[in-house]
Amino acid sequence: MPTLFLLERAPTPLGEMLVVTDEQGKLRALDWEDYAQRLHTLMQRQYKGQAYTVKNTDQRSTATQAVLRYFDGDMQAIEQLATSTGGTDFQRQVWQTLLTIPCGQTISYGELAERIHNPKAVRAVGLANGANPISIVIPCHRVIGSNQRLTGYGGGLPRKLWLLQHERAHTQQETECGQLPLVLR
Repeated sequence: MPTLFLLERAPTPLGEMLVVTDEQGKLRALDWEDYAQRLHTLMQRQYKGQAYTVKNTDQRSTATQAVLRYFDGDMQAIEQLATSTGGTDFQRQVWQTLLTIPCGQTISYGELAERIHNPKAVRAVGLANGANPISIVIPCHRVIGSNQRLTGYGGGLPRKLWLLQHERAHTQQETECGQLPLVLR
């Protein structure tokens, strides 16, 4: 019997958000309506060989409620969400390490590679970061280029900039790299 995933749509300041949870309420994927195809592609890759069905729902999950509170300024609302991902061991290691980047701060892809004790894996780290199925909650947007430029966000660089500014405004912290980067590339 295929696994059932529930798909919700919710309005945010950055556009309509797509939230995928399982029947136990664990967050499985999060992306934007204008990147819906990317969300489905990532899920197909994550759950390759596993049968699943995605069903639309209007019922608000705990995950959607938490993410909406995050957009309202409650930065801690998303920190304890139950999540579950597929992916490779390496991807899951990168995603787990992303969770250690404090809200309102950024690190470079090189620093992320150092944190997983594989400093030569900068490109692989970037690819794993880009394959993150649960944006915002697993904060891939907090990773920037070594030159402090905004690079590589699946939801688009304007969203990445907005998320970083939103977090900084609600945590009143400087980033590890000083002021938030304002250069889009």
